[in-house]
Amino acid sequence: MTTAMDVSQHGGTGGRTAVAARARQVVKAYGAGETRVVALDHVDVDMAQGEYTAIMGPSGSGKSTLMHCLAGLDTVTSGQVFLADTELTGLKDKKLTQLRRDRVGFIFQSFNLLPTLDAIENITLPMDIAGRKPDADWLRRIVDTVGLADRLHHRPSELSGGQQQRVAVARALASRPEIIFGDEPTGNLDSRSGAEVLDFLRRSVDELGQTIVMVTHDPVAAAYADRVLYLADGRIVDEMRRPTAELVLDRMKAFDGRGRTS
Repeated sequence: MTTAMDVSQHGGTGGRTAVAARARQVVKAYGAGETRVVALDHVDVDMAQGEYTAIMGPSGSGKSTLMHCLAGLDTVTSGQVFLADTELTGLKDKKLTQLRRDRVGFIFQSFNLLPTLDAIENITLPMDIAGRKPDADWLRRIVDTVGLADRLHHRPSELSGGQQQRVAVARALASRPEIIFGDEPTGNLDSRSGAEVLDFLRRSVDELGQTIVMVTHDPVAAAYADRVLYLADGRIVDEMRRPTAELVLDRMKAFDGRGRTS
Protein backbone atom coordinates (compact mmCIF):
# COMPACT_ATOMS: atom_id res chain seq x y z
CA MET A 1 0.00 0.00 0.00
CA THR A 2 1.24 3.48 -0.83
CA THR A 3 1.83 5.55 2.29
CA ALA A 4 1.45 9.28 2.78
CA MET A 5 5.22 9.58 3.20
CA ASP A 6 5.79 7.82 -0.12
CA VAL A 7 3.37 10.16 -1.84
CA SER A 8 4.76 13.38 -0.46
CA GLN A 9 8.43 12.61 -0.87
CA HIS A 10 8.97 10.46 -3.93
CA GLY A 11 8.69 11.89 -7.43
CA GLY A 12 8.04 9.95 -10.59
CA THR A 13 11.52 10.51 -11.98
CA GLY A 14 13.43 9.09 -9.02
CA GLY A 15 14.83 10.85 -5.97
CA ARG A 16 12.85 12.81 -3.44
CA THR A 17 10.55 15.33 -5.03
CA ALA A 18 7.36 16.81 -3.60
CA VAL A 19 4.39 15.32 -5.42
CA ALA A 20 1.22 17.34 -5.96
CA ALA A 21 -0.88 14.44 -7.27
CA ARG A 22 -0.34 10.73 -7.79
CA ALA A 23 -2.17 7.78 -9.30
CA ARG A 24 -1.29 4.22 -8.36
CA GLN A 25 -2.53 1.27 -10.43
CA VAL A 26 -5.61 3.26 -11.41
CA VAL A 27 -8.26 1.48 -13.46
CA LYS A 28 -11.33 3.26 -14.78
CA ALA A 29 -13.87 1.08 -16.56
CA TYR A 30 -17.37 1.72 -17.85
CA GLY A 31 -20.06 -0.93 -18.27
CA ALA A 32 -19.79 -4.65 -17.60
CA GLY A 33 -19.39 -7.90 -19.44
CA GLU A 34 -19.15 -7.62 -23.23
CA THR A 35 -19.90 -3.89 -23.11
CA ARG A 36 -17.13 -3.13 -20.59
CA VAL A 37 -14.77 -0.38 -21.76
CA VAL A 38 -11.49 0.24 -19.95
CA ALA A 39 -10.60 3.95 -20.13
CA LEU A 40 -7.59 3.72 -17.79
CA ASP A 41 -5.60 0.49 -17.54
CA HIS A 42 -3.44 0.28 -14.36
CA VAL A 43 -1.98 3.79 -14.64
CA ASP A 44 0.91 4.86 -12.38
CA VAL A 45 1.87 8.53 -12.55
CA ASP A 46 3.25 11.34 -10.38
CA MET A 47 2.66 15.06 -10.90
CA ALA A 48 5.56 16.94 -9.28
CA GLN A 49 4.94 20.18 -7.43
CA GLY A 50 5.91 23.30 -9.33
CA GLU A 51 5.85 21.52 -12.69
CA TYR A 52 3.76 22.01 -15.82
CA THR A 53 2.59 18.72 -17.33
CA ALA A 54 0.73 18.27 -20.61
CA ILE A 55 -1.25 15.09 -21.28
CA MET A 56 -1.69 14.06 -24.91
CA GLY A 57 -2.97 11.09 -26.85
CA PRO A 58 -5.46 9.98 -29.49
CA SER A 59 -9.18 10.42 -29.04
CA GLY A 60 -10.36 7.79 -26.58
CA SER A 61 -6.87 7.26 -25.12
CA GLY A 62 -8.02 8.20 -21.62
CA LYS A 63 -6.31 11.56 -21.24
CA SER A 64 -9.36 13.50 -20.03
CA THR A 65 -10.42 10.56 -17.85
CA LEU A 66 -7.00 10.55 -16.19
CA MET A 67 -7.21 14.26 -15.47
CA HIS A 68 -10.74 13.96 -14.09
CA CYS A 69 -9.69 11.10 -11.78
CA LEU A 70 -6.61 12.98 -10.54
CA ALA A 71 -8.77 16.06 -9.90
CA GLY A 72 -11.41 14.13 -7.96
CA LEU A 73 -14.05 14.91 -10.58
CA ASP A 74 -14.49 11.21 -11.37
CA THR A 75 -14.15 8.06 -9.30
CA VAL A 76 -11.82 5.18 -10.13
CA THR A 77 -12.83 1.55 -10.53
CA SER A 78 -9.74 0.40 -8.65
CA GLY A 79 -6.39 1.79 -7.56
CA GLN A 80 -5.52 4.88 -5.54
CA VAL A 81 -5.41 8.62 -6.24
CA PHE A 82 -3.67 11.06 -3.91
CA LEU A 83 -3.60 14.83 -3.69
CA ALA A 84 -0.28 15.37 -1.89
CA ASP A 85 -0.71 13.15 1.20
CA THR A 86 -4.50 12.91 1.03
CA GLU A 87 -6.03 9.85 -0.59
CA LEU A 88 -9.06 10.83 -2.68
CA THR A 89 -10.28 7.32 -3.35
CA GLY A 90 -12.88 6.49 -0.74
CA LEU A 91 -13.56 10.07 0.38
CA LYS A 92 -17.20 10.91 1.01
CA ASP A 93 -18.82 13.34 -1.45
CA LYS A 94 -18.88 16.23 1.05
CA LYS A 95 -15.18 15.87 1.87
CA LEU A 96 -14.29 15.51 -1.80
CA THR A 97 -16.26 18.63 -2.73
CA GLN A 98 -14.53 20.59 0.04
CA LEU A 99 -11.11 19.34 -1.08
CA ARG A 100 -11.72 20.36 -4.70
CA ARG A 101 -12.93 23.78 -3.59
CA ASP A 102 -10.05 24.46 -1.20
CA ARG A 103 -7.06 22.78 -2.83
CA VAL A 104 -7.69 22.40 -6.58
CA GLY A 105 -8.13 24.89 -9.42
CA PHE A 106 -9.85 24.21 -12.73
CA ILE A 107 -9.65 25.83 -16.17
CA PHE A 108 -11.93 24.50 -18.90
CA GLN A 109 -12.37 25.07 -22.61
CA SER A 110 -15.58 27.00 -21.93
CA PHE A 111 -14.71 29.94 -19.73
CA ASN A 112 -17.62 29.37 -17.29
CA LEU A 113 -17.85 33.03 -16.29
CA LEU A 114 -21.05 34.52 -14.88
CA PRO A 115 -22.24 37.22 -17.33
CA THR A 116 -23.74 39.44 -14.62
CA LEU A 117 -20.47 39.72 -12.69
CA ASP A 118 -17.47 41.81 -13.66
CA ALA A 119 -13.98 40.33 -13.97
CA ILE A 120 -12.87 40.78 -10.36
CA GLU A 121 -16.18 39.39 -9.06
CA ASN A 122 -15.75 36.33 -11.28
CA ILE A 123 -12.18 35.90 -10.06
CA THR A 124 -13.13 35.96 -6.37
CA LEU A 125 -16.45 34.10 -6.74
CA PRO A 126 -15.26 30.67 -5.49
CA MET A 127 -13.78 32.26 -2.36
CA ASP A 128 -16.91 34.38 -1.86
CA ILE A 129 -19.04 31.22 -1.99
CA ALA A 130 -16.71 29.53 0.51
CA GLY A 131 -16.92 32.55 2.83
CA ARG A 132 -13.19 33.25 2.60
CA LYS A 133 -11.53 36.61 2.04
CA PRO A 134 -8.94 36.64 -0.74
CA ASP A 135 -5.36 37.54 0.10
CA ALA A 136 -5.17 41.09 -1.28
CA ASP A 137 -1.44 40.98 -2.09
CA TRP A 138 -1.72 37.59 -3.80
CA LEU A 139 -4.78 38.69 -5.76
CA ARG A 140 -2.96 41.80 -6.96
CA ARG A 141 -0.02 39.65 -8.04
CA ILE A 142 -2.33 37.30 -9.95
CA VAL A 143 -4.10 40.19 -11.69
CA ASP A 144 -0.75 41.69 -12.68
CA THR A 145 0.55 38.32 -13.90
CA VAL A 146 -2.41 37.81 -16.22
CA GLY A 147 -2.49 41.47 -17.29
CA LEU A 148 -6.06 42.29 -16.24
CA ALA A 149 -5.51 45.35 -14.05
CA ASP A 150 -7.37 47.65 -16.47
CA ARG A 151 -10.22 45.17 -17.12
CA LEU A 152 -11.32 44.26 -13.61
CA HIS A 153 -14.65 46.08 -13.79
CA HIS A 154 -15.60 44.85 -17.25
CA ARG A 155 -18.21 42.14 -17.63
CA PRO A 156 -17.49 39.07 -19.80
CA SER A 157 -19.47 40.52 -22.72
CA GLU A 158 -17.04 43.46 -22.73
CA LEU A 159 -13.98 41.22 -22.90
CA SER A 160 -12.37 39.32 -25.76
CA GLY A 161 -12.21 35.52 -25.66
CA GLY A 162 -8.58 35.65 -24.61
CA GLN A 163 -9.36 38.13 -21.83
CA GLN A 164 -12.25 35.97 -20.61
CA GLN A 165 -9.98 32.95 -20.39
CA ARG A 166 -7.42 35.04 -18.53
CA VAL A 167 -10.15 35.83 -16.00
CA ALA A 168 -10.77 32.09 -15.72
CA VAL A 169 -7.03 31.49 -15.20
CA ALA A 170 -6.91 34.20 -12.53
CA ARG A 171 -9.96 32.65 -10.83
CA ALA A 172 -8.19 29.27 -10.75
CA LEU A 173 -5.03 30.85 -9.28
CA ALA A 174 -6.68 33.23 -6.82
CA SER A 175 -7.30 30.74 -4.03
CA ARG A 176 -3.67 29.52 -4.22
CA PRO A 177 -4.59 25.92 -5.02
CA GLU A 178 -2.04 23.14 -4.72
CA ILE A 179 -2.65 22.11 -8.32
CA ILE A 180 -4.53 23.42 -11.35
CA PHE A 181 -6.10 21.17 -13.96
CA GLY A 182 -6.81 22.50 -17.45
CA ASP A 183 -8.97 20.64 -19.99
CA GLU A 184 -8.14 22.06 -23.45
CA PRO A 185 -7.99 25.57 -21.88
CA THR A 186 -7.17 27.25 -25.18
CA GLY A 187 -9.49 25.14 -27.34
CA ASN A 188 -11.96 27.98 -27.96
CA LEU A 189 -9.34 30.66 -28.60
CA ASP A 190 -7.59 31.91 -31.70
CA SER A 191 -3.85 31.28 -31.89
CA ARG A 192 -2.85 34.71 -30.56
CA SER A 193 -5.23 34.60 -27.57
CA GLY A 194 -4.27 30.99 -26.93
CA ALA A 195 -0.59 31.91 -26.85
CA GLU A 196 -1.34 34.68 -24.32
CA VAL A 197 -3.14 32.27 -21.99
CA LEU A 198 -0.43 29.60 -22.33
CA ASP A 199 2.22 32.20 -21.57
CA PHE A 200 0.34 33.20 -18.41
CA LEU A 201 0.11 29.56 -17.34
CA ARG A 202 3.84 29.15 -17.93
CA ARG A 203 4.56 32.28 -15.91
CA SER A 204 2.35 31.06 -13.07
CA VAL A 205 4.60 28.00 -12.80
CA ASP A 206 7.87 29.92 -13.13
CA GLU A 207 6.99 32.99 -11.05
CA LEU A 208 4.28 31.81 -8.66
CA GLY A 209 5.32 28.20 -8.11
CA GLN A 210 2.05 26.81 -9.43
CA THR A 211 1.55 23.17 -10.44
CA ILE A 212 -0.40 22.65 -13.67
CA VAL A 213 -1.71 19.55 -15.43
CA MET A 214 -3.24 20.25 -18.85
CA VAL A 215 -4.94 18.00 -21.37
CA THR A 216 -4.34 19.20 -24.92
CA HIS A 217 -4.26 17.95 -28.50
CA ASP A 218 -2.17 20.93 -29.65
CA PRO A 219 1.62 20.42 -30.03
CA VAL A 220 2.18 24.17 -29.69
CA ALA A 221 0.30 24.23 -26.37
CA ALA A 222 2.18 21.15 -25.15
CA ALA A 223 5.51 22.86 -25.89
CA TYR A 224 4.85 25.30 -23.02
CA ALA A 225 5.01 22.39 -20.55
CA ASP A 226 7.99 20.95 -18.69
CA ARG A 227 6.85 17.43 -19.47
CA VAL A 228 4.48 15.73 -21.90
CA LEU A 229 2.81 12.42 -21.08
CA TYR A 230 1.44 10.33 -23.96
CA LEU A 231 -1.51 8.02 -23.46
CA ALA A 232 -2.75 5.25 -25.74
CA ASP A 233 -5.40 2.66 -24.95
CA GLY A 234 -5.63 3.80 -21.35
CA ARG A 235 -1.91 3.49 -20.62
CA ILE A 236 0.97 5.94 -20.40
CA VAL A 237 3.19 4.88 -23.27
CA ASP A 238 5.78 7.64 -23.42
CA GLU A 239 7.08 10.77 -21.69
CA MET A 240 8.97 13.76 -23.07
CA ARG A 241 10.96 16.36 -21.16
CA ARG A 242 11.68 19.86 -22.48
CA PRO A 243 9.28 19.47 -25.39
CA THR A 244 9.19 21.56 -28.54
CA ALA A 245 6.21 21.77 -30.87
CA GLU A 246 8.20 19.95 -33.57
CA LEU A 247 9.22 17.09 -31.27
CA VAL A 248 5.68 16.73 -29.95
CA LEU A 249 4.23 16.70 -33.46
CA ASP A 250 6.73 14.05 -34.56
CA ARG A 251 5.81 11.91 -31.56
CA MET A 252 2.09 12.26 -32.22
CA LYS A 253 2.57 11.05 -35.79
CA ALA A 254 3.32 7.66 -34.27
CA PHE A 255 -0.35 7.49 -33.36
CA ASP A 256 -1.52 7.75 -36.98
CA GLY A 257 -3.90 4.96 -37.71
CA ARG A 258 -4.80 4.59 -34.04
CA GLY A 259 -7.12 7.58 -33.92
CA ARG A 260 -6.90 11.32 -34.24
CA THR A 261 -5.71 13.53 -31.39
CA SER A 262 -8.84 15.61 -31.11
